[in-house]
Amino acid sequence: MEQRIKIITRAGILASFLFVWEAVSTAQERESIDVAALGPQVGEQVPDFELPDQNGQVHTRDSILGPNGAMILFHRSADW
Repeated sequence: MEQRIKIITRAGILASFLFVWEAVSTAQERESIDVAALGPQVGEQVPDFELPDQNGQVHTRDSILGPNGAMILFHRSADW
């Protein structure tokens, strides 16, 4: 029984190692993403815009700015 537990434990360790190895090698093959090309970066001023919210009310950059600026979050719904 103890021998069987050792074999199962070794097989589990080997499977875990292979899983991690595959994840690392796959991650190394991925193309890097140029984050700066995706849009405005933290601290940059966004261009003027007019966008409706979920209730149809139109907002502009100037309409959402407060005394300390604004934080804008775009959340892509699964309902599109």
